[in-house]
Amino acid sequence: MDENMKSVVLNRINRTAAALKKNNMEFHYAESKIEVLTIISNLLKTGDVVATGGSMTLEECGVIDLLRSDKYKYLDRAAIEHDKLEQLYRASFSADAYICSANAVTENGELYNVDGNGNRVAAISYGPKSVIIVVGYNKIVTNLDEAVNKVKNTAAPANAQRLTCASYCYEKGCCVSEKKGLQTMTDGCDSDSRLCCDYLITAHQRNKNRIKVIIVGEKLGY
Repeated sequence: MDENMKSVVLNRINRTAAALKKNNMEFHYAESKIEVLTIISNLLKTGDVVATGGSMTLEECGVIDLLRSDKYKYLDRAAIEHDKLEQLYRASFSADAYICSANAVTENGELYNVDGNGNRVAAISYGPKSVIIVVGYNKIVTNLDEAVNKVKNTAAPANAQRLTCASYCYEKGCCVSEKKGLQTMTDGCDSDSRLCCDYLITAHQRNKNRIKVIIVGEKLGY
């Protein structure tokens, strides 16, 4: 990105950082995805039990490879049989750290997340001692209305393709709510493979700095 656009992006990141801190969330800035690994390494301790949510962003940053080292006790969802996933999800609630991305971060300092199974939004909300959120600057939005639109028309269709979920947005590339003319947050299709079943808006935190947000100066994920 050229210096002019970089200035615009940094201003937006700074506004978002100030709002996150006001909401009792710890903020970190990584200029590139390579720096994410250093920040996460500093936030974790050797021997920590660590769980993750499904995330293209973590894959792109190399976080999953980092966690698979002998330094941590990683609850690796990709390394167990499907019928044991439920057990792993429940174990994640008592992990020392839970790492995932967010669907959107507003300039008001809110995190917006939408899940199919609900395990990720549950862990963000309560359970793990520390929650580390990694997002590219492209996930910063002005407000919750923009966050809802982003999920319905960008993140959900892209993730449906990635996970081969037979839903309306997998077939059409957008949410069925667009066709029906509805703008409500929770409206969607009736598919059993629907990805947008559980919704979490994370605002002011009573447990100060339990949630750490790393915003990266690169486009990552959907």
